[in-house]
Amino acid sequence: MAKKLGKIEKPSAEEFKKGRKLYFVPLLYCGKEAPTEYQEKFNKYWGQVENQVSELKLKLGKVNKIYHELVPVGGEDGIKVIKELNNKSYQIIKDGLDKGAQLEATEDSNLLTEFMDWSKCLVVGLQNRKVFTTVYESYTEASKNRNEHIARQIDETLKADEIGVLFMGEGHQVQFPSDIQVFYVAPPALDEIKRWLRDRETKPQAD
Repeated sequence: MAKKLGKIEKPSAEEFKKGRKLYFVPLLYCGKEAPTEYQEKFNKYWGQVENQVSELKLKLGKVNKIYHELVPVGGEDGIKVIKELNNKSYQIIKDGLDKGAQLEATEDSNLLTEFMDWSKCLVVGLQNRKVFTTVYESYTEASKNRNEHIARQIDETLKADEIGVLFMGEGHQVQFPSDIQVFYVAPPALDEIKRWLRDRETKPQAD
């Protein structure tokens, strides 16, 4: 079970000395046309994430491996992909790389594109039940295969007593290896954004 951070309680170094560890950072995006209010909360969130990750590093040790969703390559090529995807996570990752961390290829290109293509099919709004069932089953299978690959990549590349950080959407269904201690980074701004999004969804119904 993941340890949730962002509250008053913080883990002690003595409690988590040995074994593999993974910091899970919910990955949020912000488009250029996003409302100003969301942009402010978005920037606040990433500032808090940076602070919490820094606290974890001081308490438990430096990050050895970095993983990021939608990135099928490691090294310099992977860094370029991340910079295009999310400048905020890029800044945190760049700092980690400068301090000796290694960026790993998290995704498999074929599995990722298959998952994304089936996702797009569902968004279209299919009318035929048979077609919808076929697409949904294919999407579910692609999602399962993708999640299994990500878990396998982490398991194979995160060595004994190493620390990794994973940037990924909060709704993921990746089953992490049982011996990895997962620390869920959840700063207060994350709840603020969730409330803001819920309010925004219900507002049209109230008008």
